[in-house]
Amino acid sequence: MRRPRPLSFLLALVLALTAGCGDEAGEEGLLRDTAGAGTEIETGESTGPANSVAAIRVGLVTDIGGLDDRSFNFLANQGLERAEEELGVEGRVVVSRSNADYVPNLSALAEQDYDLVIGIGFLMAEAIETVAGQYPGTRFAIVDYAWAAMDSKPRNVRGLLFAEQEAGYLVGYLAGLVVEENGGASPVVSSVGGQKLPPVDRYIAGFRAGVRDAAPGITTLNDYSQDFVDQAKCKEIALNHISRGSTVVFQVAGQCGLGALNAAEEQNVDGIGVDADQAYLGDHILTSALKKVDVAVYQTVQEVQDGRFAGGEDEVFDVASGGVGIGRVSPEVSGEIIAQVNAAQARIASGALADIPEEIG
Repeated sequence: MRRPRPLSFLLALVLALTAGCGDEAGEEGLLRDTAGAGTEIETGESTGPANSVAAIRVGLVTDIGGLDDRSFNFLANQGLERAEEELGVEGRVVVSRSNADYVPNLSALAEQDYDLVIGIGFLMAEAIETVAGQYPGTRFAIVDYAWAAMDSKPRNVRGLLFAEQEAGYLVGYLAGLVVEENGGASPVVSSVGGQKLPPVDRYIAGFRAGVRDAAPGITTLNDYSQDFVDQAKCKEIALNHISRGSTVVFQVAGQCGLGALNAAEEQNVDGIGVDADQAYLGDHILTSALKKVDVAVYQTVQEVQDGRFAGGEDEVFDVASGGVGIGRVSPEVSGEIIAQVNAAQARIASGALADIPEEIG
């Protein structure tokens, strides 16, 4: 059960530390700024740095969660906006309203000769593979799906992957330590997944492993909404978990998961955000599992502009590279626990802790 937390915490917005958790993390954990919201369809051009190379055109296609998910698609748009500002690229974001929009949206950008077309999400894999085959002269990237898993192995596609299990482990380890410190009989924590997809399961598998390593006696619950949009579905699952004793709810369901965090707030228990730092939601947020889609998008755009982009391969973003991690930690968490989580992150970054499960057993 959470204790009252100072309002000043809600005003603290600082940049995220990368892997290693140096002294700057202190007792506030890893911090990152998530201010600023995207728009549904956006075009723009910036002059960029005076000495920049010729500007390129980059198109980004969201999945059905849209830019209002304050998570996955939101971060991708932030990466593109940064590229517009710093690299002078011309960017366009197209929002998909249904799965049937994926191929038309991707095709439209390729037809208009965009230099790079980025698809956001595992569910877009088939569409990316299809359109990439039709437009072999266009560069494509896809977040959360491996190029190596594509049947046709298109040489103009790069997969942008994340070690979600590492971020999940860190927030689970923190949750386990907090619940153990608070005491109580038959402790329970829980996770609410969206659709049962590999990236979702990696988060949850890591979370459960982290909880287990921190406090083996804690029970972990998990259910799926089979939805990434409808917040009511995730809220209902979270309320059920809380009625069964859960005092920490980890959402892994995009926009739908905001409903789970709302349930945590209503029932006076802790919530854990996903992908972006969701501490802005209120003082009920214990921390967030970070997945830096914005960094992946920005770096990929930069490589295309610099002539360094290579298709036909995958790039993995993990704790060691600073691609995943843990967000701002509640100031109510003790310094001793913060130190233990920092140590766990250091072990992951060094490779000493490398057997974090990627699948739910």
